[in-house]
Amino acid sequence: MSSQGTKRPREEDHPPEASRPRKRPGGAARISKADSEAVLQRQQQRAEEDRHAAATRGVEEVVRQHYNAVPQRGREWRKTDSRIKGLRSFNNWIKSTIIHKFSPCESGREPLPLRVLDIGCGKGGDLGKWQQAPQPVELYVGVDPAEVSIDQAKERFSQMRSGGGRASRGGRGGRGGYQGGRPQRTFDAEFFAEDAFTYSLGDIPIIREVGFGPGSRWGPGGGFDVVSMMFCMHYAFENEAKAKGMLANVAGSLKKGGRFLGVAPNSDAIRLGVETFHERQAKAAASNLNGKPRGTVDGKSNAALSSTASRVPASASQETQAPSWKRKAVDEVDGEPTAKKVERSDESNSKTEIAAAINVLTEPPSDPPFNGENFEPEHKKLNDQKIDAAADKKDSRTESDPESNVPEGDQQPLVAEWGNGIYRVRFPGNTPTDGIFRPPYGWKYSYFLEEAVEEVPEYVVPWEAFRAIAEDYNLELQYRKPFTEVWNEEKDSPVFGPLSERMGVRGRDAGPLLVSDEEMEAASFYHAFCFYKI
Repeated sequence: MSSQGTKRPREEDHPPEASRPRKRPGGAARISKADSEAVLQRQQQRAEEDRHAAATRGVEEVVRQHYNAVPQRGREWRKTDSRIKGLRSFNNWIKSTIIHKFSPCESGREPLPLRVLDIGCGKGGDLGKWQQAPQPVELYVGVDPAEVSIDQAKERFSQMRSGGGRASRGGRGGRGGYQGGRPQRTFDAEFFAEDAFTYSLGDIPIIREVGFGPGSRWGPGGGFDVVSMMFCMHYAFENEAKAKGMLANVAGSLKKGGRFLGVAPNSDAIRLGVETFHERQAKAAASNLNGKPRGTVDGKSNAALSSTASRVPASASQETQAPSWKRKAVDEVDGEPTAKKVERSDESNSKTEIAAAINVLTEPPSDPPFNGENFEPEHKKLNDQKIDAAADKKDSRTESDPESNVPEGDQQPLVAEWGNGIYRVRFPGNTPTDGIFRPPYGWKYSYFLEEAVEEVPEYVVPWEAFRAIAEDYNLELQYRKPFTEVWNEEKDSPVFGPLSERMGVRGRDAGPLLVSDEEMEAASFYHAFCFYKI
């Protein structure tokens, strides 16, 4: 070996290997036409999911911002300047009556203090009602998606507990507020900003501590005696996932024998309004064929008909034959208005009167969300059909589909609308001619209430469909009545009659009703209900 070391071989000493010939892709590497179409379909499906998720977030954000923005108004304003002070009083009397009738335990044993979960508690407008409940409350948990409302509820409870609130001083009659006695101690309360229709309430520590079980049928259930849902359930019917998520939270929170009570828009009243609208359209079509001027019904113009206020009866005992977040009604008399809804009575009101209030508009609706929210396996066939139809550029929407708000061609839909000077209900597009809402989810309408609700999107709750779904969660219906029937049955009660006087619903000594005709008509849009966990 030389002093310079071993010499490294040059690259030329090792010629490069010849490059390998490239192989043609085999059959396994090629994508068939069917696979390509399946990939395209999945892409379309994901795009629709993303679009609908964005639309859903938009609705939720609109509702949440609306309730966060509802201004605080003083008690003096509500008693003097409010246009709907009678409706506020009537609405709160209904809620007090339902709480008094159905919150107590009926086991026959010595009742223990109640544990109450208030879903959609808003600004805490019902705190005083629960403080005055006939069976003492031990724990109150309030849940609402609007953060500002939750902050105001906490402040209201703090004032109530420190002695600044009427309930802490005995309210309208001491224990229970209705039958006299010593005032009971203020219960413990916790508040959470949470969407109870989208997320499981079992993730909230205090609810998990009290007890939260599976919401499915025959599950063990939870530890709450009462779940209350006042004027907010209709938001859950935006889609199937929310409706069932709501019921899973209700059933999962209730113990066996627990009560699920609340108030909600009455689908019977909505159905009657929609049916009357279509009857009117049929008459208009017949008039056109007979040579009468277009846009008239029985010789009257649409403008003349739309100027008359409707009278929507709430047909008490007859339940809708329909198959199967959150409007707040106006807050309690001494509380802030959290935009809650109400309903009118008068069983003598006829369909003719309703027809006079339904406005026929030709305003095009906004593009509705895709009606395949969940994309669960059992919905695959429906989703595929919708995607295929869209790919073929066919209009697959029908009159009994909530996605049917845009008809074929350039024709703009006729819009059903009814109400009076203080409230209004308006559907953005086509509605079922028979008034039966199929499928039971996604039937959006806008609702306006003077001083309370500014055209917030809401959803029809087809009652028989809801009742059937609730049975799958072991919830059995015990009570359901329109607001006006509750009034007619309880106004002369030795308990609720005097309460109506103290709450300003009518004058002293069974005096005249202090609620205007327009306010009672607005109240007729609602009904009260109670389910038992079995």
